[in-house]
Amino acid sequence: MSVRCDGFVFDLDGTVYLGESALPGSVDGIAELRRRGKRVLFVSNKPLEPRTQYAAKLTRLGIPTPAEDVITSGYVLGHHLAQHQPELRYYVIGEENLRTELRGHGLTILDELDGQDAKEVIDPQGIDAVVVAFDRTLDYRKLNTAYQALMRGAWFYATNGDKTCPMPGGAIPDAGGTLAALEAMTGRRLQLLAGKPSTLTMEVALDRLGLAAERCMMVGDRLETDILMGQNAGMLTAVALTGVSTLADVAAMAAPPTFAVERLSELPALVE
Repeated sequence: MSVRCDGFVFDLDGTVYLGESALPGSVDGIAELRRRGKRVLFVSNKPLEPRTQYAAKLTRLGIPTPAEDVITSGYVLGHHLAQHQPELRYYVIGEENLRTELRGHGLTILDELDGQDAKEVIDPQGIDAVVVAFDRTLDYRKLNTAYQALMRGAWFYATNGDKTCPMPGGAIPDAGGTLAALEAMTGRRLQLLAGKPSTLTMEVALDRLGLAAERCMMVGDRLETDILMGQNAGMLTAVALTGVSTLADVAAMAAPPTFAVERLSELPALVE
């Protein structure tokens, strides 16, 4: 079986690379697609680095990539908020690179309320919206500040909702646990998710590709984010069995992806 496909959107962690190593077949597979004139973009739910860093990493691993062909959840959120709520003041549970990314879109990102005791009820005055992201510097001050702001009606947004981030040897906690904790404590529900499987990410990707959704393929290792996002957008989909998903997981799906591949080097043979 082969299908007509002119554009590809690749997840990164667990699909193209793992840690500091390209996954088997990814360099050759992507190079062959490009040789055949296919458009290629990369998306990541990780808001830890600017797009330039992800592009540099891909290039270092043998997949030359300009920053413009990388889309992160932080970029998508900043792009969206700058268009729709540029006047708000944002409190961010996230690392410094994300704060810099959001400021780069012209948004007002507040500093930590260090003058208040983190063990007491923090006054969140001045916070209009809370942004939750993957944050390896998460502490009680951040959690308390976000809680107090949400209890007083602040908007509730997130870059991504991943439970874990794949790493060599296993995985580490991601933003999903922080979101679950805040939802449980406040009784609030997230109002906007920028990253996968949100339609916001794919809208940005398809606009960058300049192609109709049905002529593009979403490739990723997570069925509940990568594949679901592609299916919701009306794209072809391929699950890479290099990350968290297995053939048994695919077989259990009511609406499985178009393809399942052991490595990305199998993709060129599947498309016209």
